[in-house]
Amino acid sequence: MTLDALAIRAQFSALHQKTDDVTPIFFDNPGGTQVPQAVIDAMTHYFTYTNANSGGMFATSQWSDAMTAGVRKTVADFLGASNPDEIVFGPNMTTLVFGLSRALAKTLQPGDEIVLTRMDHDANVTPWTRIAEDHDLVVRWVDIHVDDCTLDLDSLEAALTDRTKIVATVHASNAVGTINPVKRIAGMARAAGAYYVVDAVQSAPHVPLDVREIGCDFLLCSAYKFFGPHVGILWGKYDLLAKLPAYKVRPAKDKPPYRWETGTSNFEGIAAVGAALNYIAAIGRNYGQDYAAQYVYYAGQAHDLKRGMEVIRATERDLVAHLLQVLGHIDGLTVYGITDPKRLQERVPTVAFALAGYTACEVAEYLAKHHIYVWHGDYYAVEIMRRLGYAEHGLVRVGLVHYNTHEEINRLEKALQQLVAG
Repeated sequence: MTLDALAIRAQFSALHQKTDDVTPIFFDNPGGTQVPQAVIDAMTHYFTYTNANSGGMFATSQWSDAMTAGVRKTVADFLGASNPDEIVFGPNMTTLVFGLSRALAKTLQPGDEIVLTRMDHDANVTPWTRIAEDHDLVVRWVDIHVDDCTLDLDSLEAALTDRTKIVATVHASNAVGTINPVKRIAGMARAAGAYYVVDAVQSAPHVPLDVREIGCDFLLCSAYKFFGPHVGILWGKYDLLAKLPAYKVRPAKDKPPYRWETGTSNFEGIAAVGAALNYIAAIGRNYGQDYAAQYVYYAGQAHDLKRGMEVIRATERDLVAHLLQVLGHIDGLTVYGITDPKRLQERVPTVAFALAGYTACEVAEYLAKHHIYVWHGDYYAVEIMRRLGYAEHGLVRVGLVHYNTHEEINRLEKALQQLVAG
């Protein structure tokens, strides 16, 4: 079934606000999406009725703990995990990777190797290069194919040795939108005897995830990228979360997931995470009938979540096809990444481009004056910008999600044509 754009957009108050009597266009989604009203309501409800710290004998604490347990189960369903205790909440993905990297570092020896890519967000680079500096480890780099910004798997194969202990890659690029073959990479890492860490921050809003099918050891994402609050999420295999030397305070429970959750959790944010995933599940129930057979082996909410993500993926594939067509009509504009209409299943709807004669900042500033919100710069994807030759100014990034419309894409085209025309 076709997604009802009006019904979807009606749930997002931010999409209807006015600036200078003009409705803005949110194409800044890779940096953080807008949230449906249900997410706002969940956070308000928590503060109004359930606000308490964990572990108390009194009602509000027990209600808060029950809520947190329920959301862990929902997140596990979203990620295809078998055990809710494999779900760790934190302030953001970056902080969680730093905690994971420090724990893994204590299991390594000087000369052990870490494999990283030129495509990744720096949150999946610097935590690993820092432990390499601190523990005399070797970093090996995986290159990209510049023509379509895909990962060079031959380069990855060459980087793996009998000293490889960690492979860390992005699932979908936050800069150019490429979806990497993570299941294949997991097999390569496993054959080398290495842990595989997946940054799924930019794939989680766009494609169904299943950690068991991927075969990774750890996967991280951020709820504020899939219509929720600023909460980071780490999934890890239970036995690894149980045995790795996590950094924790002495009174904290020494079992997963608690041994990884430093300090008091953002309980109001966790409540809102549950609401964001309920929103996606509702899309699956209301529009996902075409995908029922595909996910028959999932049950209940897990089934609805997978179908919801399939509806989102189909909607966004149509939108990004239109966006790429529009950008192809702009004189002097170069898109970096996959542009072939036959290969759209290999990318998410995050598109980066350069416009001849203008810096990325100048283009973004011009579009902002026309109430079109896009990002410019490197968006912390430092290595790929260096590789593409845009380390100084970066690129312009247009990031679509399912609540965007074809009319908004047409407004972008008009603004860019006006800019080029002078």
